Amino acid sequence: MNGEIRLPVEVVFHNMDQSQVLEDKIRERTDKLTRYFDRIMRCRVLVEADHLRHNKGNLYNVRLDVTVPNKELVVSRDPGNKHAHEDPYVAVRDAFDAMERQLQAYAAKQRGDVKQHETPPHGRIIEIAPAADYGVILSADGREVSFSRNSVVDYDFDKLEGGESVRFAEVQGIDGPRATTVHVEGKHHVGG
Repeated sequence: MNGEIRLPVEVVFHNMDQSQVLEDKIRERTDKLTRYFDRIMRCRVLVEADHLRHNKGNLYNVRLDVTVPNKELVVSRDPGNKHAHEDPYVAVRDAFDAMERQLQAYAAKQRGDVKQHETPPHGRIIEIAPAADYGVILSADGREVSFSRNSVVDYDFDKLEGGESVRFAEVQGIDGPRATTVHVEGKHHVGG
Protein backbone atom coordinates (compact mmCIF):
# COMPACT_ATOMS: atom_id res chain seq x y z
CA MET A 1 0.00 0.00 0.00
CA ASN A 2 1.23 3.49 -0.73
CA GLY A 3 2.03 5.57 2.30
CA GLU A 4 1.80 2.61 4.65
CA ILE A 5 3.75 3.24 7.82
CA ARG A 6 6.22 0.48 8.55
CA LEU A 7 6.42 -0.67 12.13
CA PRO A 8 9.68 -0.76 14.01
CA VAL A 9 10.47 -4.46 13.76
CA GLU A 10 13.30 -6.41 15.28
CA VAL A 11 13.83 -9.90 13.86
CA VAL A 12 16.25 -12.20 15.67
CA PHE A 13 17.37 -15.67 14.61
CA HIS A 14 18.85 -17.88 17.33
CA ASN A 15 20.67 -21.20 16.87
CA MET A 16 20.15 -20.91 13.11
CA ASP A 17 21.41 -18.98 10.12
CA GLN A 18 19.67 -15.73 9.29
CA SER A 19 17.26 -16.23 6.38
CA GLN A 20 16.44 -13.17 4.30
CA VAL A 21 13.43 -14.90 2.74
CA LEU A 22 12.01 -15.80 6.18
CA GLU A 23 12.78 -12.32 7.51
CA ASP A 24 10.97 -10.75 4.54
CA LYS A 25 7.95 -12.97 5.26
CA ILE A 26 8.04 -11.89 8.93
CA ARG A 27 8.18 -8.21 7.97
CA GLU A 28 5.29 -8.68 5.52
CA ARG A 29 3.15 -10.30 8.25
CA THR A 30 4.19 -7.61 10.73
CA ASP A 31 3.02 -4.85 8.39
CA LYS A 32 -0.38 -6.57 8.15
CA LEU A 33 -0.81 -6.45 11.95
CA THR A 34 -1.80 -2.78 11.67
CA ARG A 35 -5.04 -3.92 10.01
CA TYR A 36 -6.10 -5.24 13.42
CA PHE A 37 -4.75 -2.40 15.56
CA ASP A 38 -3.17 0.71 14.06
CA ARG A 39 -1.26 2.00 17.10
CA ILE A 40 1.35 -0.74 17.42
CA MET A 41 4.50 0.82 18.80
CA ARG A 42 7.03 -1.97 18.35
CA CYS A 43 7.31 -5.60 17.28
CA ARG A 44 10.03 -8.10 18.13
CA VAL A 45 10.19 -11.57 16.57
CA LEU A 46 12.50 -14.33 17.76
CA VAL A 47 12.86 -17.45 15.61
CA GLU A 48 14.86 -20.14 17.36
CA ALA A 49 15.94 -23.59 16.24
CA ASP A 50 15.84 -26.24 18.93
CA HIS A 51 19.00 -28.32 18.44
CA LEU A 52 18.14 -30.98 21.03
CA ARG A 53 16.87 -33.37 18.35
CA HIS A 54 20.04 -34.86 16.87
CA ASN A 55 18.59 -37.67 14.74
CA LYS A 56 15.72 -35.70 13.25
CA GLY A 57 15.20 -32.21 11.85
CA ASN A 58 15.05 -29.10 13.99
CA LEU A 59 11.94 -27.82 15.67
CA TYR A 60 11.37 -24.08 15.63
CA ASN A 61 10.19 -21.84 18.45
CA VAL A 62 8.72 -18.46 17.56
CA ARG A 63 8.19 -15.70 20.09
CA LEU A 64 6.33 -12.59 19.02
CA ASP A 65 6.26 -9.50 21.28
CA VAL A 66 4.06 -6.58 20.22
CA THR A 67 4.00 -3.36 22.22
CA VAL A 68 0.71 -1.45 22.18
CA PRO A 69 -0.37 1.43 24.44
CA ASN A 70 -0.29 0.26 28.07
CA LYS A 71 0.29 -3.38 27.19
CA GLU A 72 2.70 -5.94 25.83
CA LEU A 73 1.08 -8.73 23.80
CA VAL A 74 3.09 -11.95 23.62
CA VAL A 75 2.76 -15.10 21.56
CA SER A 76 5.16 -17.92 22.19
CA ARG A 77 4.92 -20.88 19.87
CA ASP A 78 6.94 -23.58 21.57
CA PRO A 79 6.51 -26.71 19.49
CA GLY A 80 6.76 -29.22 22.32
CA ASN A 81 6.14 -32.49 20.54
CA LYS A 82 4.23 -30.98 17.63
CA HIS A 83 5.83 -31.80 14.32
CA ALA A 84 3.97 -28.97 12.59
CA HIS A 85 6.77 -26.66 13.64
CA GLU A 86 9.53 -28.54 11.89
CA ASP A 87 9.00 -25.88 9.25
CA PRO A 88 9.97 -22.37 10.42
CA TYR A 89 7.45 -20.82 8.00
CA VAL A 90 4.59 -22.78 9.61
CA ALA A 91 5.81 -21.75 13.08
CA VAL A 92 5.90 -18.09 12.02
CA ARG A 93 2.46 -18.32 10.38
CA ASP A 94 0.91 -19.85 13.51
CA ALA A 95 2.49 -17.22 15.77
CA PHE A 96 1.23 -14.35 13.61
CA ASP A 97 -2.26 -15.88 13.35
CA ALA A 98 -2.40 -16.03 17.16
CA MET A 99 -1.13 -12.43 17.44
CA GLU A 100 -3.79 -11.23 15.00
CA ARG A 101 -6.46 -12.75 17.27
CA GLN A 102 -4.91 -11.05 20.33
CA LEU A 103 -4.79 -7.70 18.53
CA GLN A 104 -8.42 -8.02 17.42
CA ALA A 105 -9.47 -8.70 21.03
CA TYR A 106 -7.32 -5.82 22.33
CA ALA A 107 -8.71 -3.41 19.71
CA ALA A 108 -12.29 -4.44 20.52
CA LYS A 109 -11.65 -3.87 24.21
CA GLN A 110 -10.15 -0.43 23.49
CA ARG A 111 -13.25 0.50 21.44
CA GLY A 112 -15.55 -0.80 24.15
CA ASP A 113 -16.88 -3.52 21.85
CA VAL A 114 -16.37 -6.28 24.40
CA LYS A 115 -19.65 -8.07 24.82
CA GLN A 116 -21.17 -7.58 28.22
CA HIS A 117 -23.10 -10.70 29.05
CA GLU A 118 -26.19 -9.70 30.94
CA THR A 119 -27.01 -12.02 33.74
CA PRO A 120 -30.46 -13.46 33.27
CA PRO A 121 -33.12 -12.34 35.71
CA HIS A 122 -33.22 -14.29 38.96
CA GLY A 123 -36.00 -14.89 41.41
CA ARG A 124 -37.69 -17.54 43.49
CA ILE A 125 -40.86 -19.49 43.06
CA ILE A 126 -43.62 -18.11 45.28
CA GLU A 127 -46.55 -20.07 43.90
CA ILE A 128 -46.86 -23.37 42.11
CA ALA A 129 -50.09 -24.93 40.81
CA PRO A 130 -49.25 -28.30 39.20
CA ALA A 131 -52.90 -29.09 38.49
CA ALA A 132 -53.26 -25.85 36.52
CA ASP A 133 -49.78 -26.14 34.89
CA TYR A 134 -48.54 -22.74 36.03
CA GLY A 135 -46.44 -21.03 38.66
CA VAL A 136 -45.31 -17.59 39.74
CA ILE A 137 -41.79 -16.28 40.27
CA LEU A 138 -40.98 -13.31 42.49
CA SER A 139 -38.15 -11.62 40.59
CA ALA A 140 -35.15 -10.13 42.39
CA ASP A 141 -36.56 -6.67 41.57
CA GLY A 142 -39.93 -7.49 43.19
CA ARG A 143 -42.09 -8.27 40.14
CA GLU A 144 -44.33 -11.30 39.82
CA VAL A 145 -43.62 -13.27 36.64
CA SER A 146 -45.87 -16.16 35.64
CA PHE A 147 -44.65 -19.31 33.91
CA SER A 148 -46.15 -22.50 32.57
CA ARG A 149 -45.20 -26.16 32.74
CA ASN A 150 -43.69 -25.90 29.26
CA SER A 151 -41.34 -23.08 30.34
CA VAL A 152 -39.41 -25.24 32.80
CA VAL A 153 -36.12 -26.50 31.30
CA ASP A 154 -34.34 -29.68 32.44
CA TYR A 155 -36.44 -30.10 35.56
CA ASP A 156 -39.66 -31.93 36.45
CA PHE A 157 -42.42 -29.34 36.80
CA ASP A 158 -44.30 -31.61 39.23
CA LYS A 159 -41.33 -31.57 41.63
CA LEU A 160 -41.11 -27.77 41.83
CA GLU A 161 -41.57 -26.25 45.27
CA GLY A 162 -42.07 -22.77 46.59
CA GLY A 163 -38.85 -21.02 47.54
CA GLU A 164 -36.71 -22.59 44.82
CA SER A 165 -34.26 -20.20 43.20
CA VAL A 166 -34.58 -19.83 39.42
CA ARG A 167 -33.19 -17.84 36.55
CA PHE A 168 -35.49 -17.07 33.66
CA ALA A 169 -36.07 -15.28 30.38
CA GLU A 170 -39.23 -13.26 30.04
CA VAL A 171 -41.51 -11.52 27.61
CA GLN A 172 -44.36 -9.14 28.19
CA GLY A 173 -47.58 -11.14 27.93
CA ILE A 174 -51.21 -9.96 27.76
CA ASP A 175 -51.60 -10.50 31.50
CA GLY A 176 -48.16 -9.14 32.46
CA PRO A 177 -44.62 -10.54 32.44
CA ARG A 178 -44.34 -14.20 31.50
CA ALA A 179 -41.24 -16.40 31.74
CA THR A 180 -40.48 -18.19 28.47
CA THR A 181 -37.77 -20.36 30.05
CA VAL A 182 -37.21 -21.22 33.69
CA HIS A 183 -34.00 -22.85 34.94
CA VAL A 184 -34.16 -24.18 38.50
CA GLU A 185 -31.05 -23.44 40.53
CA GLY A 186 -32.27 -24.96 43.80
CA LYS A 187 -32.97 -23.83 47.34
CA HIS A 188 -29.33 -23.10 48.19
CA HIS A 189 -29.39 -19.99 45.99
CA VAL A 190 -32.43 -18.39 47.63
CA GLY A 191 -31.68 -14.76 48.26
CA GLY A 192 -33.69 -11.95 46.71
